[in-house]
Amino acid sequence: MRARTTAVAAISTVLSLSLASCGESSDAGSGGEGASIGITMPTKTSQRWINDGQNMVSELKGFGYTTTLKYADNDPKAQVAQVEAMIDAGVDALVIASVDGRAFTEVLSKAEDARIPVIAYDRLILDSPDVDYYATFDNVKVGQQQADFITERLGLVNGSAKGPFTIEIFAGSPDDNNTKYFYDAAMEVLEPYIQNGDLIVRSGETELDQISTPRWDGPTAKKRMNKVLDANYADEKLDAVLSPYDGMSISIIEALKEHGYGTQGKPLPLVTGQDAEVPSVKSIIDGEQTQTVYKDTRELALVTSYMVNSVVHDNKPALNDRRTYDNGKKVVPAYLLEPVSVDKGNYESTLVDSGYIKKGDLK
Repeated sequence: MRARTTAVAAISTVLSLSLASCGESSDAGSGGEGASIGITMPTKTSQRWINDGQNMVSELKGFGYTTTLKYADNDPKAQVAQVEAMIDAGVDALVIASVDGRAFTEVLSKAEDARIPVIAYDRLILDSPDVDYYATFDNVKVGQQQADFITERLGLVNGSAKGPFTIEIFAGSPDDNNTKYFYDAAMEVLEPYIQNGDLIVRSGETELDQISTPRWDGPTAKKRMNKVLDANYADEKLDAVLSPYDGMSISIIEALKEHGYGTQGKPLPLVTGQDAEVPSVKSIIDGEQTQTVYKDTRELALVTSYMVNSVVHDNKPALNDRRTYDNGKKVVPAYLLEPVSVDKGNYESTLVDSGYIKKGDLK
């Protein structure tokens, strides 16, 4: 547990110092009496989002706030209705992890009129001037870590191996602003190798509109992987797949295995991921998925709860990025947390020793 305790202590110290500089008490049990916070998360189909909701409720309870937590079942209209109901109920702040970042323009103008501060959680809300702050991970580093893992593992970086190697590229949901950050950062790493022929995308599909996956849906990713394999790899071996999310990675691996991969004579390609979900960590242990990006959502909930406590008291929260996240109407000031690349060599020290995943859950 030492790694987790140390990280939380460091973040808490930074945030507490920020509150002190604003003249606000950093006592987690004070100041929240009578105030309520509305929280809406995108879906319960991913354990990650269930954990996010629970972590937010727990952290805000520690500040003395009551909370209303809703899940939108990946339905943008339902999520907008949830937010509107929270505004009508008179919440003191809103925390929104959006299904569709562009769906909130009108309802957030209503929040602004009611003087209810809005914090975008992990996914940036777009096309609205009424988003006050953004709490997330460094999305550029996520994409970089996925692509770096592939190029390093193939031996392209240090010259220990020479191409050509084959690769196929997947991206996340087109209505999630994070998708473009992950994609752009990954392609900045991969593009030079594609240009010089060390990496070959046999499908020819590299543009974001060709490779995006609505709602980050695993079955949709599997369907595309099957199509790509049938059309381009009947007589060729696939060496790597850039997958941006664990739920997609697991489905991509299913398609690969259905095409004969995963045997001694035809090993699985490198397959990346994100979120360190238990099924993917098990897959990594079993030698199938190769990598994931760990984002400690407990720390994200901690940072966001401090943001909430600041804005409810009309203070400015701790921030470490004021230039990256332009939502089309404004640059939204943000606090970015560090992601960590995880593979078979470090999953135990990173995920289990920190308490993020119980060892028994990986059996």
